[in-house]
Amino acid sequence: MKLSARNQLKGTITEIKEGVVTAIVSVDIGGGNVLTSSITMDAVKSLDLKVGNEVYAVVKASNVMIGTDH
Repeated sequence: MKLSARNQLKGTITEIKEGVVTAIVSVDIGGGNVLTSSITMDAVKSLDLKVGNEVYAVVKASNVMIGTDH
């Protein structure tokens, strides 16, 4: 698979919280970091996503916000 998006993070699915229409998928990307994504249940089913699967989290955004507690 080749994509134009530069931010491709390989990880392992640790949890899938299924809803009626969407699911929240948690992906362990290493270093104690977990990324979550909200995707459709149709996507979960068509990709046959399961806890323990290795996947790529692809981030394609024109804006990324940075926050601080200062």
